[in-house]
Amino acid sequence: MPRLVALDMPTNDAYVAIVRAIWDAGDAVLPIDSRLPEPAKQRLLSIMRPHAIRSTSGEHALPDPLETEIGDALVIATSGSTGDPKGVVHTMDGLVASARATSSALGVTRDDRWLACLPVAHIGGFSVISRAVLTDVALEVHDGFDAVRVNASDSTLISLVATALARVDATRFRRILIGGSRPPEQRPSNCVATYGMTETGSGVVYDGFAIPDVELTVFDGEIAVRGPMLMRGYRDGPTSIDANGWLRTGDAGRLDEDGRLHVDGRIGDVIVSGGEKIWPESVERAIADRLNDFAVVKLPDPEWGERVLLVHTDVAPSLAEIRDLVKQSLPAYCAPTAMVRVESIPRTASGKVRRSDLAAVVRDMRPDQRH
Repeated sequence: MPRLVALDMPTNDAYVAIVRAIWDAGDAVLPIDSRLPEPAKQRLLSIMRPHAIRSTSGEHALPDPLETEIGDALVIATSGSTGDPKGVVHTMDGLVASARATSSALGVTRDDRWLACLPVAHIGGFSVISRAVLTDVALEVHDGFDAVRVNASDSTLISLVATALARVDATRFRRILIGGSRPPEQRPSNCVATYGMTETGSGVVYDGFAIPDVELTVFDGEIAVRGPMLMRGYRDGPTSIDANGWLRTGDAGRLDEDGRLHVDGRIGDVIVSGGEKIWPESVERAIADRLNDFAVVKLPDPEWGERVLLVHTDVAPSLAEIRDLVKQSLPAYCAPTAMVRVESIPRTASGKVRRSDLAAVVRDMRPDQRH
């Protein structure tokens, strides 16, 4: 039977060669984030239950592995933004479908070269490696993001998170994929805002439109995706793909008359205040030009049910100024009714706000610490 091999090593050419060798043997890869503290790594291994772990000191067998199915090629952890990460299983056929669809959407040729510089323990980083390997396109690999090295690269294609874009000379690349957290509203014309998740094998929507072989629909306000690049299932067995092949994303959104997808945010993040639904990401977009490190979360309220809270780490305008700014583009009920300053905002490795963690921090604060 196929094995699942965890990889806990620097991301370089040797890493890519090992991935190739594991796949050639018919086994699957589990990328481990080498930045994790040892207890977190052990927790991840206990959840994923691989057969072995490969590090710079060699390969070591692990006890009590979970069976891996024939055709499985990748088990990769979700970001864990709502708790313990889940192991998402992708088959080789799915990875090939993802690589081909992405390459078609971007017009990739043999003259292109991918630059991998995102953490490979997350789908946004690993998919750069898999699409280059599986379509036989040149690949440059960095062990993490370093702006100086990126700006010195002669690669033509790169995937970045939004926070890194400002540090990169965008003119050096033919195409830049932006994923993870909210993309900047103003970005160079060669930057493509992507929508996807671990379960979709990387981005499947580019600048609002589905890439080749991907179907989009909305069921009762929830975005659903269908295509050959979707996961086989989760490592522990269940799946969120229905009998007709639709993956329910847990994101709210709509398709306009042109077929462009508009994403409101995670369904569980919606704020219901006085019966009105408020999407944190919409409020964040309205004030993005005035603050750098901030987020919007829900705060329980005995009168309104929930209210809009702005959490920030830097010096901010007054609450009145923020409210006026939001009301320029959104209904008045979307404007924050309170602000609080914190030391840091918890985020995933791809830059997404851990809203549940942040809300818990705020709830634990004394009322007089909020303003």
